[in-house]
Amino acid sequence: MQSILLLILAVVWVGGTWLRVYKQARFYQIEEYMSGRYLRWILSQRDRILPTRSLAAWFIGLALAFLMGEAPGSILPIIIAILAALIASIPQSEGEIKKQFNRTQRVSRIIATAFIVSSLGYIILYAIISSFSLPEVRVIPVAITSTIGLIVFLLAPIWLTIGNVLMTPVESYIRGQYLKQARQTVENINPKVIGITGSYGKTTTKNFLRDIMSVRYRTYATPKSYNTLMGVSLAINRDLTDDYSTEFFISEMGAYVPGEIARICQLTPPDISIVTEVGPQHLERFGSLENVKIAKYEIITNLTPDGVGVFNWDNDYIKWMVAQGYPNTRLTVSRELTFEEAKEQQVTWIATNIDETLAGLSFTIIHVETGEKADITTAVVGEHNVTNLLLSIAVAYHEGIPLRDIAFRIRTLQPAESRLVTQTSNNGITIINDAYSANPKGIVSALKVLGMYQTGKRLLITPGMIELGELQESENHKLGQIATQYATEIILIGKQQTKPIYQGIQSTDFDMQHVQIVEELSEAVTWYQGNLKAGDTVLFLNDLPDTY
Repeated sequence: MQSILLLILAVVWVGGTWLRVYKQARFYQIEEYMSGRYLRWILSQRDRILPTRSLAAWFIGLALAFLMGEAPGSILPIIIAILAALIASIPQSEGEIKKQFNRTQRVSRIIATAFIVSSLGYIILYAIISSFSLPEVRVIPVAITSTIGLIVFLLAPIWLTIGNVLMTPVESYIRGQYLKQARQTVENINPKVIGITGSYGKTTTKNFLRDIMSVRYRTYATPKSYNTLMGVSLAINRDLTDDYSTEFFISEMGAYVPGEIARICQLTPPDISIVTEVGPQHLERFGSLENVKIAKYEIITNLTPDGVGVFNWDNDYIKWMVAQGYPNTRLTVSRELTFEEAKEQQVTWIATNIDETLAGLSFTIIHVETGEKADITTAVVGEHNVTNLLLSIAVAYHEGIPLRDIAFRIRTLQPAESRLVTQTSNNGITIINDAYSANPKGIVSALKVLGMYQTGKRLLITPGMIELGELQESENHKLGQIATQYATEIILIGKQQTKPIYQGIQSTDFDMQHVQIVEELSEAVTWYQGNLKAGDTVLFLNDLPDTY
């Protein structure tokens, strides 16, 4: 009987480990299966690697087992240990879940491998410890079984990363086949490829350009924010196989390290390359803005000499790219230069007379070389979108679409999902959704939009900006200062990460009674639903992943 109960005890611990592995897989997936980032996240809080309840349940269960362990024939110690294991295995509350677990085939393989590895780990540890000479105490087998179970349980993140490592050859083969299929599809269809990269503005520019190009050409753009090598290949295999009508393929290209954009370019060799911005977005991963610049420049170096480079002249790092003299055809745009300055600096397109109201943006676009101009109006808000529109116009015009047709199409453009999208709730509250991401330039545009609403309270809800490396604290401090110019109420999400924002607010004369700090987005939503009324406005600025 005792042997059976000990086996049950071991099974409970292994089952608890499997459950923990499964639960942790969501966070591993959020960190894009990057083991270093995932393990740093785990180790950043003690309770993530050493859950208090699990440790307490194990300790109390073991202590009770020893207290009752010497009664002849008693199975009570094992029963207590089993109950303790069950309590220890109950998953911790994950709090607010923003991104649901997507059980892909890849993560399923990783999880299954982690299950096997963790089980083998238990067996090996048990065999090793059992080989030692141990005191002849009846509770010792219970203690060994429980302690090994706890160790294996706590190592769930390690089993997950080992599972990923062991599956790497399999994943490499599958990726290779998938990429081969996508590459063959692109070769068969042979569309003209437009590549877009930048620290921010990629998706919005892509969507603008897709809609403008569709006036004359059959145009396909990678959906949503599919901008990794596998994301682009997924889009190709899913949407373009056997579709020979596509004339232009717009490929958004993102990167976290140098070399990633070059690999996407090998899959979809660009005929036209656009660089929107170089800034501190993901600076934590790149290490320096110079590295960001080099990584983004890959989209230009992978053009053929007769390709077309399209550049945001208002960014100094992108100016450097233009100065390299490659490719032969280089189109530049600016929303900061006057006509005379643009002519002197040989900039191709400029925007002048920029005006922003609640109805949207308006400006005059001028082709500097010819003097051709058009008045542009759009319901899209955010001054940074003038640059995104300029880049799109430059490409469309180069590809033969008349400026008047471009201007007409721009009137109907809509913002990308969660990027300064405005709607009015049933009770009359204006909601500005800019939750997709936040960067030092974009936040100023978003806050200016908030400031244009003058009929009531203006509430900012934000967790701040992340992945800015050494600039993160200073940029969030600036965010706090700038926010006070446009918001009347501020709710910060996450006490620790928003400390620089709070300090930035404190450095102004803003009434701190109108500043709140909450731990979860749901708390902020509850507050605004209960305290705002018709005529008030709320801006959701950025939304962090569940690992923050």
